[in-house]
Amino acid sequence: MPRSSPTDPTVKPETIGFLLAPRFSMFAFACAVEPLRVANRLAQREIYRWRTISLHGDPVSASNRMAVVADRSIRAPTDYARVAVCAGFEPESLYDARIAGWLRNLARAGVPLGAIDTGSFALAHAGLLDGYRAATHWESLESLRSQFPKVAITPDLFVIDRSRFTCAGGTAALDMMLHVVRLRCGHRLAAAVAEQFIYTHVRGPREQQRMGTRERQGVHEPWLAQIIELMEGNLEEPLSVRELCVSAGVSQRRCERGFRRQLRLSPRRYYLNLRLQRARGFLQYTNLPVLDTAVACGFRSVAHFSRTYKAWAGTAPSVDREQMHQGVPPALS
Repeated sequence: MPRSSPTDPTVKPETIGFLLAPRFSMFAFACAVEPLRVANRLAQREIYRWRTISLHGDPVSASNRMAVVADRSIRAPTDYARVAVCAGFEPESLYDARIAGWLRNLARAGVPLGAIDTGSFALAHAGLLDGYRAATHWESLESLRSQFPKVAITPDLFVIDRSRFTCAGGTAALDMMLHVVRLRCGHRLAAAVAEQFIYTHVRGPREQQRMGTRERQGVHEPWLAQIIELMEGNLEEPLSVRELCVSAGVSQRRCERGFRRQLRLSPRRYYLNLRLQRARGFLQYTNLPVLDTAVACGFRSVAHFSRTYKAWAGTAPSVDREQMHQGVPPALS
């Protein structure tokens, strides 16, 4: 797309549509819309317009229970320069033939399609990310990868791949939209927009979504962070504590003491919690059978997985999945 001057009155405003899923992330949505509003204010003219969209044109409640009025339904005439799907805890609520057909029609018309947070699930379900690189929130990354193998899932903050633009949600939506503003209107306007949000470092697409292990877990010893990273990288086929210690060059006794002192858990318990947290992600964001979920998280039998999961979550995997799909968010563990 050719770059346009933000002060050129002959350039028409670009209309961006935001398709809202039930329980979408209000924060990520605001991070996507507010840069457009500020760009208009700083340019002293309307560079961007935005329209909220729902299936029937009804208001949509976000995950914080605040409702957003939809400007249009998917049946309204389309004049969008691009469309982004905004989702959160229930991306499967957009697994609707009418929505998939509407998105495919937009794609055939050459409209760039994007996703914010777990909106990538809706695009992937419609077959619109096959052969594309795409991002999603780190919590649902493995679920998206397992469910849609034709999509090249990345852990990046955001991805712009030809006519597709996707981001991890949260503040990554702000980074992505600043990038969109920069591509259309230049660096100076994008930087000025960022400064309005007290945003001193605009992140690039390939920056990490998550903190480093030491910062995230509050651990000090490098070997402890290394063991945690080995655990996180081997959830489907768990390593033994001995194998972890050999890889990190530390004795099992020191490992046990370090985990209990800094994390208040044994290495085995910590590792098990990681596997169960991954299982919860699969239960929430995919329709994988419980057996496949168990195998993907390193359990050898459904019975063992179900007993362990119930002891950890307080409810059976199938019940927990149903509760989450009814709008009950998973508890922190």
